[in-house]
Amino acid sequence: MEPPKNIVKIAIQMMGAYPQLIDLNQSKPLSAVLKDVCDAWNINNSEHYALQYVDGHQEYITESNRTAIKNGSILRLTTSPDKEASSLCNGAQSQNQDVKSESLKKLADLSRDVTFAQEFISRDGLTILSKIIEEEKELGKIMAHTLRAISELMEHGFVSWETFSTTFIHKVATFVNMNLMDSEITQLSLAILESVVQSDTNLGELVRREVTLDRLLVLLQVTNKEMQTKVMALFIALMQKVGDKEREEMLEYLWKKNMRQFIHKHIINEWSILGDEMSHYLYVLQCLSLGLLEPRMRNCMDANDADQRQQLQSLRIAAFPQEGEDGGHMSSERRRSLCAKEFRKLGFLNSGSPWQDLCFSPPGLLALDNMVYFSTRCPNAYSRFVLENSSREDQHACPFARSSIHLSLMLCDILRVGEPASETGQNFLTLFYAQDHFLQELFCVCIQLLNKTWKEMRATQEDFDKVMNVVKEQISRTFANPPSSLDSFRGRIFSLNYSEILKLRQAERVNQDEVLSPPVMELRKALKTDLLSLIKQHRLHYLCEGTKFRKISNRRRQDKLWFCRLSPNHKVLHYGDLEDNIDNPPVEMLQEKISVSDIKDVLTGRDCPHMREKGKQNKEIVERAFSICYDVDSCLNFIAATHSEFCLWMDGLNALLGREMTSEYTRNDLDVLLSTELKLRLLDLENIPIPEHPPPIPPRPQNYDYCYQFTSTEA
Repeated sequence: MEPPKNIVKIAIQMMGAYPQLIDLNQSKPLSAVLKDVCDAWNINNSEHYALQYVDGHQEYITESNRTAIKNGSILRLTTSPDKEASSLCNGAQSQNQDVKSESLKKLADLSRDVTFAQEFISRDGLTILSKIIEEEKELGKIMAHTLRAISELMEHGFVSWETFSTTFIHKVATFVNMNLMDSEITQLSLAILESVVQSDTNLGELVRREVTLDRLLVLLQVTNKEMQTKVMALFIALMQKVGDKEREEMLEYLWKKNMRQFIHKHIINEWSILGDEMSHYLYVLQCLSLGLLEPRMRNCMDANDADQRQQLQSLRIAAFPQEGEDGGHMSSERRRSLCAKEFRKLGFLNSGSPWQDLCFSPPGLLALDNMVYFSTRCPNAYSRFVLENSSREDQHACPFARSSIHLSLMLCDILRVGEPASETGQNFLTLFYAQDHFLQELFCVCIQLLNKTWKEMRATQEDFDKVMNVVKEQISRTFANPPSSLDSFRGRIFSLNYSEILKLRQAERVNQDEVLSPPVMELRKALKTDLLSLIKQHRLHYLCEGTKFRKISNRRRQDKLWFCRLSPNHKVLHYGDLEDNIDNPPVEMLQEKISVSDIKDVLTGRDCPHMREKGKQNKEIVERAFSICYDVDSCLNFIAATHSEFCLWMDGLNALLGREMTSEYTRNDLDVLLSTELKLRLLDLENIPIPEHPPPIPPRPQNYDYCYQFTSTEA
């Protein structure tokens, strides 16, 4: 006979006593349960005790989280959070160094629990800890435990960093600036300073003054992955909280100090696995650096700006130097006519007023910058491009200026210049860190590709849009598997010539034509049900495997993770905080759960509670957000790390709820499976045309005399 649903069979331990095996009645008040447990061990004052998980984070059991207790859970009877907080407050102020160290060590471990953290903070515990930091002279275990306790307590977000004094911040910054033997103190100090900067308080400005970029560069070169990750986190926090001008100055200084080269050589190439944290920081650094180009991209050319006019004239003079030298002997009218002719040869539509071609943003002045960079960085290629097309008829000439403007816009779109960094993005380009002037170098390669493709297509001015579409396809196909260096990018994209693009298009078109014939469409329809069932099994298996999700708050991007997975019987979703050094926790370690039968709805995007609460959010974040609604007002909120992860989870949840799987990944997987299955089924019919309609059924014969009667004598 099955036990009632509100009865959970658990074990309770206590030091020096035999464990108790009890049937926990979840409808019974927790205080009454504790009294029964204490009575069984002849313990008085049950209100001074609490239950706590033995494994995992050793979380205290409260009325709010007791529903997560599962059959077979092992708990321990321990001191209640309020008594423990009082004891540790006293221990942290003890004159006995051993007692003080042990108390702070235990405090750092317990501070991860929200119930204990509330009790400790309410007893002015943070003031006690900050006083230890300010007054302690020894930089040993006591200092490390204190810093870790502060970091864990502040993660709960109960109080602001403004609670701490400038003396505290100065002391923590001192730990970063000192060459300490114990790297743990430096790492914890870096993490605390990052949180302070992210908190948008006045203390953030103090951190910027106390910790120099040079010192962070020194720490970045320490061969310690944890240290390098913490340094990158502080770099990113500092750059995100300053204005565009200060950010540009910071990045310019860091690039001069060869930070980019160090990241490319010693982090990207030497780390076997970068990890989510470092990948995110490299992605954000790329976004911030490319974001500096946005003002040039958004601003149009000003005909009254002397510097901009000089840049424009330098393009003409670099392409036609002889004409530029002879221009001094001409009349002003003759000179204007010659300039207009030369600007027309350069591919400007408004040859008389070429600045008007740059009056559209985007790409605005960024297109002019790219053209000037190409003319100075690759003068031979630039001259060859212009002179080669000057000798052609106007209709067959590839217009350099017009092509450059459209190509600049295309690259801005592909690289997402000006878009804010996603809070969970990790897709950085190794190519970005492989050389300076990333966008300009990319432009130099692509503009030469464009000229090559123009010639291969034998294009005219009417084919301009077609050529640009082909070039965009060439760039996109090359970036589908991002190259690691500019030379690799150049080699791969130049090998993907127009004839290769035609072959790829033709192969895709042939596959599409085969799929669209009526007999094949009928076969696809017959196969679709079984293949959708196969995809459904895959999605449910993916949910059973589980996924890591990152905790995100308004205060800062947290480095804490939680895990969610579906039970093998597809009836319960288990979730909980992720332990250190455990990437794939079993169901037993995940203390929270939701029954699939209790799920009322699945929300996405702006409909999610955590998206409505946060106000304006990055578009990518919103597109990857979803919430599972259960009970009355309860929701479990998610933000997927990638779009594919979002699609797989949405498909799995829809499959669990008996709904249609509508993601683009389902459509793509179905197309691949159908295409593969069709090819296998039609393998014997290769090169045999399949009629669009079945052959007609012949009429019935008038008689059946043609039937041959076999006799035994013929045997």
